[in-house]
Amino acid sequence: MAKSAIKSASPIQPIELDCADSSITQEMTRWLSHLRAERRLSPKTLEAYARDLRQCLVFLAQHWGARVTLTRFAALEASDVRAFMAMRRADDIGGRSLMRSLAGLRSFGRFLEREGKGKVGALSAIRAPKVAKTLPKPIHMAAAKRFADADERAGEERDSWVLARDAAVMALLYGSGLRISEALGLKRRDVPLPGAGDVIVVTGKGNKTRMVPVLQNVLALVQDYVAICPHPLPAEGPIFVGTRGGPLRARIIQLAMERLRGALGLADSATPHALRHSFATHLLSRGGDLRAIQELLGHASLSTTQIYTGIDSERLLEVYRTAHPRA
Repeated sequence: MAKSAIKSASPIQPIELDCADSSITQEMTRWLSHLRAERRLSPKTLEAYARDLRQCLVFLAQHWGARVTLTRFAALEASDVRAFMAMRRADDIGGRSLMRSLAGLRSFGRFLEREGKGKVGALSAIRAPKVAKTLPKPIHMAAAKRFADADERAGEERDSWVLARDAAVMALLYGSGLRISEALGLKRRDVPLPGAGDVIVVTGKGNKTRMVPVLQNVLALVQDYVAICPHPLPAEGPIFVGTRGGPLRARIIQLAMERLRGALGLADSATPHALRHSFATHLLSRGGDLRAIQELLGHASLSTTQIYTGIDSERLLEVYRTAHPRA
């Protein structure tokens, strides 16, 4: 069977595990390199997949009472996989995490099969755990706008440029539907001056780029921050920086929203990602096309975007129950 083409640029560091011999750790290293180079998975996804496989190998070594070899792993039985999943559930792991664990193990199994190293049939025989469907919780339109107003935090003992920076980031999350990682990954050259452009190019999951419209008042907020930022902001560097001039961390914006949502009397669900949900929900409620919203959000599948139709349906039912005389 033909070998998969694996790029050699910036290889994954060799993995060593006490619970497994080199026959399987070498394939694990090659698998992660393949996922990064060919599938272009994000570093966080790679880290999660590697962690899940390590946990499985540690469990199997204890379960079998011997180090895991590639031959033994290829002969994995469904009862072994179920025992591993049961162990993870006993650790209070949620359904989504279990689903990701199984997805990572199946990916590794498919890689081994393509490389001619055995077929791990037991992994495909296991049903994925059921995950309760939960709808995103958007923020009310008026409240979402207030997150982008630096004056809402005027009483905080923070430099004015920091308040302006946070307001600009949150304006991008709500105004353009960006993920927080996408907003913080913007370079200064990526963001046009007010009046000089109306789109930005962002890099999303899997290093995929897309063009996203940006409102002029959002660009004005970004420029207000740039004008008073005390740190140099070169064109090739990040436009949003921390108090010491380094790249801004997502946790800083999360904390800023925690403080602001307390002042606004909002629920804990009012997070940076909720601003992205609000962007999509409010567009849909104003007659936005679902396909267009999919493109704006950078969703690979329309089914991911369709969750927002559920939110809009709930809103319509609430209006019906409230307004209809027979409701």
